Amino acid sequence: MERKVFDRVRAQRWYLRFPRAAPVGIFLLVSAITALSVYAIEQVETQRAEAQDRQMAMGVVSAVERMASANVAYLKAGSALLSVRQDITHQNFREFAAQVDNDQSLRGGAGLGWARFVRTAEIPALERTMRAAGDPAFEVRPKPMSDRALVITFVEQSGQHRAAGLGFDLLSDPVRGAAVKRALATGQPVATGSLALLSDPGGARSGFNMYAPVYDSISGRREPRGVISRGFNAQSFLAAAVTPEQMHDYGVALFDAEGADRTPMAAIGQQAPANRRILREVALADHRMMLEISPPPGSTLSSLSLLTLMFGMLVAALLLVVARLVTQQAAEDRAALAWFEEQASIRNSLTRELNHRVKNTLANVLSIVALTRRRTDNLDEFVGGLIGRVRALSATHDLLTQSEWGTTPIRAVVGAELAPYAQDADRAVEMRGPNVELAPNDALSLGLAIHELATNASKYGALSAPGGSVEVGWDMITDKLARIEWIERGGPLVTGRLRSGFGTELIEKIVAHELKNPVDLRFEPEGVRCTLIVPVRPPALFQLRGRGED
Repeated sequence: MERKVFDRVRAQRWYLRFPRAAPVGIFLLVSAITALSVYAIEQVETQRAEAQDRQMAMGVVSAVERMASANVAYLKAGSALLSVRQDITHQNFREFAAQVDNDQSLRGGAGLGWARFVRTAEIPALERTMRAAGDPAFEVRPKPMSDRALVITFVEQSGQHRAAGLGFDLLSDPVRGAAVKRALATGQPVATGSLALLSDPGGARSGFNMYAPVYDSISGRREPRGVISRGFNAQSFLAAAVTPEQMHDYGVALFDAEGADRTPMAAIGQQAPANRRILREVALADHRMMLEISPPPGSTLSSLSLLTLMFGMLVAALLLVVARLVTQQAAEDRAALAWFEEQASIRNSLTRELNHRVKNTLANVLSIVALTRRRTDNLDEFVGGLIGRVRALSATHDLLTQSEWGTTPIRAVVGAELAPYAQDADRAVEMRGPNVELAPNDALSLGLAIHELATNASKYGALSAPGGSVEVGWDMITDKLARIEWIERGGPLVTGRLRSGFGTELIEKIVAHELKNPVDLRFEPEGVRCTLIVPVRPPALFQLRGRGED
């Protein structure tokens, strides 16, 4: 069951491979979706704004055309009215002009005039008649260059004592003359291009005129008698056609489409950059004009886009935090699971190792019991020897337990076995050597050997008499072998080994077998000398989590 859990968790690695990149990726993904949403909203807003701009442009064009059409209609009506008059006087022309002034739909006009055709020879008589009628300064101007002139004889222009333009020959001006000829040719009202109005002769070319031909309908010959003219200040005309309330922050400019000058004749509101303006052509009394509509400056992002952006970034930030917490928690859980897996592996290894150690220890105890039994016939001696040797194993086991069955220093093993004799003031126990660590089984074998040597010394050797000394020294003879020497001095004279006891057999056979090196045990007259060769193995070969067995 544990293995199935470990395998299932180990397989869920797709979001744990990059614990920091996964939250960032989610954040970037949500941010990208938010950006696409904002882009889509802005596209819709742009299309809506463009549709609104087009609608506004159509409204402006319609308003300007309505204003122009209303004036054209009145000029046609005036032309029809005057064409049936036997004589066109100042009185009947003033009545017609009053009707025009009272009509609010004809706002924006600068003045209404009547120009009649006069032959050159008739000009002096016309001047005398007009002066006698109340205009002493009347004069035809400029002097006609042909045999016929189109002279303005009546002008109704509110706000001025003497109307400007009286006596002006319309045919003398190229722009006005071209419009008049065109009106006579078509029989319809015609507007001029941009020009300076006669009421402001020194001003800019910011106005235009409309001319409607008047024919003689009484005689039936349909000869032109003159034209009705109306001047328009372009700014006033445009302001009358489209009010600021109708524009809603839009700008509009009026150009003469047939002229070479691209300076606006009139403008209302703020003008947008050239790439944002909407151009629409409009016909004013058979003359092409151009309207340029400027949309108001738009905000960087619409309110809906800002709300979407703020909400999207908030969601992205929250998901980033949540994803980071989830991946961090998953990493911690995975680390904990790995630790549990490692602990389970250690537990299994420890169980196997403990089983191995217990078997080895029981085998040593059985060997000690069997050899002790064969070497003694006395029960007390058997019990005493057996207890001492088991205690030696126990002391070494305590050292191994403290080191968690890792390496154990030679000094600790020797010190544990010689501890009961080191406190005796009549005897000397000396230990010297570098710090050398032994594997667990090698430490157990060394502990047994030192115990047997110490026991023999306490019974028959240097530790059995006052003034005796035991010296235990060790050093490294190679990087894998350590040599341990036991030397006794000051004890009873040794006359030779009489017989092979259990201690001698244990050292020369069991210990030598376990250490995989022969033991040099000598019973010299001055004392016992024993040399042990102990292997020094790397920890990887015997640690509980290692692969090998010791």
